[in-house]
Amino acid sequence: MGETKKILQGPRHHTSLKKPLWVVLAVSVTSILLICTHMYPRQGKSSSCLGLGSTRGCEDALSKWLPVHVRKFTDEEIAARAVARDILRTPPFITENSKIAFLFLTPGTLPFEKLWDEFFKGHEGKFSIYIHPSKERPVHISRHFSDREIHSDEVTWGRISMVDAEKRLLVSALEDPDNQHFVLLSESCIPLHTFDYTYRYLLYSGVSFIESFVDPGPHGTGRHMEHMLPEIAREDFRKGAQWFTMKRQHAIIVMADGLYYSKFREYCGPGIEADKNCIADEHYLPTFFNMIDPMGISNWSVTYVDWSERRWHPKTYGGNEISLEFMKNVTSEDMSVHVTSVGKHGDELHWPCTWNGITRPCYLFARKFHPDTLDTLVNLFPNYTSTAV
Repeated sequence: MGETKKILQGPRHHTSLKKPLWVVLAVSVTSILLICTHMYPRQGKSSSCLGLGSTRGCEDALSKWLPVHVRKFTDEEIAARAVARDILRTPPFITENSKIAFLFLTPGTLPFEKLWDEFFKGHEGKFSIYIHPSKERPVHISRHFSDREIHSDEVTWGRISMVDAEKRLLVSALEDPDNQHFVLLSESCIPLHTFDYTYRYLLYSGVSFIESFVDPGPHGTGRHMEHMLPEIAREDFRKGAQWFTMKRQHAIIVMADGLYYSKFREYCGPGIEADKNCIADEHYLPTFFNMIDPMGISNWSVTYVDWSERRWHPKTYGGNEISLEFMKNVTSEDMSVHVTSVGKHGDELHWPCTWNGITRPCYLFARKFHPDTLDTLVNLFPNYTSTAV
């Protein structure tokens, strides 16, 4: 009888293995939820593993256990990064003959040439000037600017032609081995400090002053094009003003780059993909240096600009808005402002400005100024400039 009982118990145990599959799955999911809840206690709604359908917290927790997928670089990327690394290993060569190259990107005549002449006066041999006139040959009043035009071509706002003009200026200035720092300026730019102050600030800085920040809005990361993949990932995409200053090593890297530049040439422009309106000069260099040498740039520009009107172009200052108090406020500002496209009026990011680890005024130059401000600025120049670094 006992033997019979054992035989009868066998089939019942075997039958239990054939329970519906959903029971097994339910038990498994419940077990995972319990493990997640125990290992990652509830800290808020977004991280909770509890409740029907709220498994996002568990997914995030479990993803930490999984190996991180690292994309393999293409042959072109490996080559580009190898070239950049080799150039960056070249130490800066600062001598008594070192110069700063001032690169003027302008449609034609420079309305503030008289003010710049005051800035350069007495410092011959410490600077070089290069002018890219995109529409008409400038008329000069200063000998410092006379006959300094380079070969130029048409420039269209928002198009890759703007970056091409910047590169023409860079390559022209690179031909002089004494040029050790390069400053991009527009026709509406003015100097904010004395030449000596500017020279020391730039030449003895450990970084290039290139603005680069994350704008998660539609006019920032929202402009990233899928066609830029795999070389330029969405998380690497950056925004910044085109008005840079950069060390010689960085200028050489820009001229050596063909891979990343080609992505912006082909896929960054108004109307290329839906309504993203990618602006090449606002994204190419900020993204490029974020990927190639993120610790070698300041992430803020030394050219002041006012975006308070929240339009496509920054505010232009007229003659009745310029005063000594206003100029001193701009020259002493030590917090940089970066405007994103998040929200109706855009959020602002504020970063402290440091020069070799020391808090310093952010700005060496400023834009945009109307030509009718010239006389006032020339009269105020000796009073609003600073002489000590």
